[in-house]
Amino acid sequence: MKKTKIFLAFVLLSGTANAQVKTANDATLHAMKPVYTVPYEPMPKDEIKKVLDKVFTYLDAVTPAQMINKNTNELVTDVAKIDSNTVVQQGDFRITSYEWGVTYSAMLWAGEITGDKKYTNYAKDRFNFFANWIPAVKKLKAAGGYNKNNYPLKQPIEPHALDDAGAVCAAMIKATTAGVNNNLRPQIDHYMDWVAKKEYRFKDGTLARIRPQKNTLWLDDLYMGVPALAQMGKLTGDKKYFDDAVNQIKLFSQRMFIKEKGIYMHGWVESMETHPEFKWARANGWAIMAMCELLDVLPEDHEGRDFVLQQLKAHAKGLASYQSGSGFWHQLLDREDSYLETSATAIYSYCIAHACNKGWLNPVTYAPMASLAWNAVATKVNDKGQVEGTCVGTGMAFDPAFYYHRPVNVFAAHGYGPVILAGAEMYKMMEKNKFKMNDSSIQYYE
Repeated sequence: MKKTKIFLAFVLLSGTANAQVKTANDATLHAMKPVYTVPYEPMPKDEIKKVLDKVFTYLDAVTPAQMINKNTNELVTDVAKIDSNTVVQQGDFRITSYEWGVTYSAMLWAGEITGDKKYTNYAKDRFNFFANWIPAVKKLKAAGGYNKNNYPLKQPIEPHALDDAGAVCAAMIKATTAGVNNNLRPQIDHYMDWVAKKEYRFKDGTLARIRPQKNTLWLDDLYMGVPALAQMGKLTGDKKYFDDAVNQIKLFSQRMFIKEKGIYMHGWVESMETHPEFKWARANGWAIMAMCELLDVLPEDHEGRDFVLQQLKAHAKGLASYQSGSGFWHQLLDREDSYLETSATAIYSYCIAHACNKGWLNPVTYAPMASLAWNAVATKVNDKGQVEGTCVGTGMAFDPAFYYHRPVNVFAAHGYGPVILAGAEMYKMMEKNKFKMNDSSIQYYE
């Protein structure tokens, strides 16, 4: 009886195998549908918008721009009624942080690209909140009404690093030049005073820090400084801001760009003979985004424009070589056993798509890569509109374990602005409707 069952099973399996052979041959196998880990075909505009709207709905609900009485939790809507108990209503994210500077820029861009004013108004409303309340808080603090070391809106009032000033400043200038807000110039000038005059620099003008080692360059600071300088150049017409921004790209690249790999190391320390080359993904994202932001406003006849453009092309080529088959990039770009990270992937999707839309990169070469990256990122937006898989805030280290084991969390603010930027830019790219499937592969046709 046992032998009979085995024989019958063999016959059934043989029949299944023969059926598969009869329905497929070497002339049809190439058309078989692969099992991709993320969607492969380009996402239609309406589907992109659904992802953007989901993220927006979450952020709008969890980032209130309100003052409350800390004892009663009652809203304080009249600046004349401010007192020592008046504080900012807490949400899921700090609305004065550099990560939220990225988010404000992203909301402005999404509003412009999609025509949906709710994105624009998100930034507008919060900037109006700053413009209304910062002077009142400063006045009360000066009168002794607040503890000098612990008071609301301290970050914009007393910036202590580029992180406190640069990204929000750039977003405020964008809102001003677009006519979205008209009351931000005092705060813009206050931020710019820090970026241009007070941030620690090397003797040659390179934006630097004194941690974790003395005279350290953080690749992140290209984004913390360059976009604000570039936007200030646009706002004022003063060439010195453009010159400074271009110079930062040059000075950082001379020290930190690894030409044979086409990517940057995360940190550089003046006193080191050998610089540990940890190619952290998000820092590389900040670098290429800084170049995009600068090229957006840098005059065509500026003598540094060609250098910045060529550096962007070299960086994009390097990044392309490290994209994984799932569309994501790894936490450490050249170490495939490090985890796949969302925020950097979103930044690359945005920057590459933006550069293609602007004509800086050949879209036939790069647009499919941006599309795949966006599809990967979209899988990380959960039902609540939260962005999963984002590395938390990260300092600098000279050993791999630090980067390998940085946690990921939906409350890592670094993921939200980049996801909105990437979605908006892919929405714009899809308006051209030039993606086509050819022999099962995505192709972009100019």
